Amino acid sequence: MVPEQTPFEYACSARGWDKPADFLRTFHTAAHLLGEAVTLTDRQYRRWRQPDPPAPRARAWRTLHAMFAVCPSEIGFPGPPPGVTVGSAPLLAQKGTGVDRRAFLADSIGAASALSLPAHVVPLSPAGGTGAIGTTHLLELRDGLHVLFQLDATYGGSDVRSLAVRHLSRVRRIINTSKYPDTIGRQLRLLSGEVAGHCGWLYYDADKQDDARRYWGEALTTATMLRDTNLEILVFSSMSLQACHEGRPRDGLDLARAAQDRATRLGSPILQSLIAAREARALSLLADDTSARRRMSDALRLVDRNGRGRPSPEWAAFHGHAELDYAQGLLYTELGHHQAATAFLRAALAHQEANYGRNRALYRLTLARGLIGAGDVDEGAAQAVASLTDLEEVESGRVMRRLTEVVGALRAVDAVSAQEATDELAEYVKTKGAA
Repeated sequence: MVPEQTPFEYACSARGWDKPADFLRTFHTAAHLLGEAVTLTDRQYRRWRQPDPPAPRARAWRTLHAMFAVCPSEIGFPGPPPGVTVGSAPLLAQKGTGVDRRAFLADSIGAASALSLPAHVVPLSPAGGTGAIGTTHLLELRDGLHVLFQLDATYGGSDVRSLAVRHLSRVRRIINTSKYPDTIGRQLRLLSGEVAGHCGWLYYDADKQDDARRYWGEALTTATMLRDTNLEILVFSSMSLQACHEGRPRDGLDLARAAQDRATRLGSPILQSLIAAREARALSLLADDTSARRRMSDALRLVDRNGRGRPSPEWAAFHGHAELDYAQGLLYTELGHHQAATAFLRAALAHQEANYGRNRALYRLTLARGLIGAGDVDEGAAQAVASLTDLEEVESGRVMRRLTEVVGALRAVDAVSAQEATDELAEYVKTKGAA
């Protein structure tokens, strides 16, 4: 006769965690997501499956609560441990009361399927929030943000921003209509701040600066409420970039320094390098050449320390030698050293990975502008025309602004190659505007 399952075994089976390896992998993933420093051995897991399981320690208790979206005492554990206070939620594992994963995920980033959204990111249900939310659902929502990062890198912000706004709305709806333990609640709110921050970036790239400011303001409110340093860094460094873009370099420098202060305390060399490059940009716009060069040198030194200290967040994945070559090209352009600028811009284009379509388009057009400034009009015109291939799949207001700058620079030059390139580029801009 097969022994009756314990409540914990039943709850695990309902989640598909029948094998110890499956449960242990999920447990450690959930603990990492929640920032809980806890490990679980196979022996401990098997003891939990017994009719009278031992009480989990506080960190394991919180992780179990997040995994099952119920108080562990409801699945057979004694407790809670002293000092652990958690809310309660309906038992997902009970027959007929669980959240249907497909139903929960009926309208996620759905429209993004046309832009090659991976099949494992399943849409969220229009009703949403009909049951308790656990780490599985949280990971699905984080997958959505990961996809938005990928789509932005490839296609630019203009096409992707509406998808990000929809994803943000869904996360916020789940926060306000669903049941979940406090540990999951914090992670959902943090995710909403990160998605809002990415919405700000996408509107910035689309050159819709007022909208970008609004979303970054919402992200900063979340960062302040949660006291999350990573999110503060994202917002301050992003707003620094915007300030320089809008001709406010002093604001850009102050924002970059605020971000750098937090990144230094966090101990992430890649983040420190990224922000040092943005400090250098602001300093060059302020005509502080010496300080700008020094901070750019710091950025190069820090990027070579990748692998030491705390890992950088996913939003900073683009930062590396290609991005620093581009930043140095911009710095020398601001200083009027166009020959030196083009050398770095060539390197940036050569080193940029193919999946960063928007950056490749931006780098090539910036190189074309630098070549024209350096007097190499023929190659500048050729690079400008070649950018049309990069632009076929890219929708970015920043890139289109750079294209307009290049067309203006070519028009000012009395050369056949410049005139021919101007005609071809102007036709593209006209067609784009009519689309």
